[in-house]
Amino acid sequence: EFRAKVIDHKKDRRVAIGEHAALYFEDALTMQYQVQEMLRIERIFEAEGIQDELDVYNPLIPDGQNWKATFMMEYSDVEERKRALSQLIGVEKTLWVQVEGYDKVHPIANEDLERTTEDKTSSVHFVRFELTPEMAAAAKSGAAIRAGISHPAYTAETILSDSVRDSLVGDLH
Repeated sequence: EFRAKVIDHKKDRRVAIGEHAALYFEDALTMQYQVQEMLRIERIFEAEGIQDELDVYNPLIPDGQNWKATFMMEYSDVEERKRALSQLIGVEKTLWVQVEGYDKVHPIANEDLERTTEDKTSSVHFVRFELTPEMAAAAKSGAAIRAGISHPAYTAETILSDSVRDSLVGDLH
């Protein structure tokens, strides 16, 4: 039952940016599910191990003035993915969200560890978009929200659907 609830909830938390990129916005429910899955898979039952998992995943929960997301470059073909990731170094820094009427916000990326080498970027990055109180208020009042990437090797943007916008504004104070 809980799994079905989370899967349904996640439908309004994914934003595709072009053909090969997506943001998966996290919140308390998605992180609760992630922690429970890790505890189940790794068979962790002791308080210390549970606390370790909470310490890893709790920082991915938005704090009311930001959005936190898992950013993924998605290529099903292994060779195509290798080629693309070698050309997409720094892509996480060119990612942005924009609340209508305000400047683009670029994320703070990979606070836990560096995910890029001189040869390639990772296909997964953890990002945080810090919003001003004015941006948050505009988003909560129904302003359109766009997301995009402005990298020389990958440029795309999208307008978030109303259902995704409504889900994300629930993360804001």
